[in-house]
Amino acid sequence: MADFEDQQNQSLGENEENEIVTESASFVHGEPPQDATGNGPPKVDSEVEILQGKVTKQVIMEGHGATPSKYSTCFLHYRAWTESTQHKFEDTWQEQQPVEMILGKEKKEMTGLAIGVSSMKSGERALLHVGWELGYGKEGNFSFPNVPPMADIIYEVELVGFDEAKDGKPRSDMTVEERIGAADRRKMDGNALFKEEKLEEAMTQYAMAITYMGDDFMFQLFGKYRDMALSVKNPCHLNMAACLIKLQRFEEAIGQCSIVLSEDENNAKALFRRGKARAELGQTDAAREDFLKARKYAPEDKAIARELRLLAEHDKALYQKQKEIYKGLFGPPPQPKPKRTNWLIVFWQWLLSLIHGLFRRHQRQKSD
Repeated sequence: MADFEDQQNQSLGENEENEIVTESASFVHGEPPQDATGNGPPKVDSEVEILQGKVTKQVIMEGHGATPSKYSTCFLHYRAWTESTQHKFEDTWQEQQPVEMILGKEKKEMTGLAIGVSSMKSGERALLHVGWELGYGKEGNFSFPNVPPMADIIYEVELVGFDEAKDGKPRSDMTVEERIGAADRRKMDGNALFKEEKLEEAMTQYAMAITYMGDDFMFQLFGKYRDMALSVKNPCHLNMAACLIKLQRFEEAIGQCSIVLSEDENNAKALFRRGKARAELGQTDAAREDFLKARKYAPEDKAIARELRLLAEHDKALYQKQKEIYKGLFGPPPQPKPKRTNWLIVFWQWLLSLIHGLFRRHQRQKSD
């Protein structure tokens, strides 16, 4: 688990392939998807695939890799609506932690959802239509979630990733060491994918690692076990931030870094990455604040000095540009116009001075 804490003397600006191995972990795929209506299911134009007589699927976003097999432990987010009324009765994105489902061991009312998930790849997002027979059935459900009788269901689902476990062992049955070990293996797989520039696939591995260390799990840890978990979890968040910066998804990168800083406010790498993302968004004051704080904890780091120098050059260029704009708006100060020469006045002035001179000469001769 050699991460940032073991390599603090390395430059924060080294090439990302080296940097990534020294990061920290947390959370899953960035922001939840937004639907246009705000409440109803999204409109999808892709081809309808019939999975079973009562289950159809339309792909919203393609995934990658293989599909899960029976007894795979799948991690997913979903929203669910009743098809007839378009009433949304469940939304796991609001919980900010994915749902765990073991294919072949799912609850009866999740049968249709499980059929859809078994056809999906990691990172895939899809719209499922499930008949009531493979959902909450003839009776419906009058507790939470509240689903009326014989209600066909629409699911918007994202498969974050899955573990191929032959025995289908859920996280809840794992020891602390097993969960941290499983997360660390995912992180290392993500690092290998990052080095191959497979950024989306790498993020899936980091997201899967984070699912093993959700808030409910972390709240139970103290002392060395919490330190062990954070030494895996925090690097995953920072690794995801590195991927997101490369993909120009700067807002999401800021979110990942902020998660780490909520646990460790002096984490130089988190401050540096967040500063880079903020600078790309034009948030120069906030970026400078992050870089200056990062420099406090890594004063010799050349990458931080370089980013601060780039911000100073940006500010100077912006000032010059604004100066030119204002000059164009208001123009140069007005110059007095030269007066036209009145030759008649000049002549009379010359004539008067001539007469005056002759008169004075005459007076001197008379006195002599």
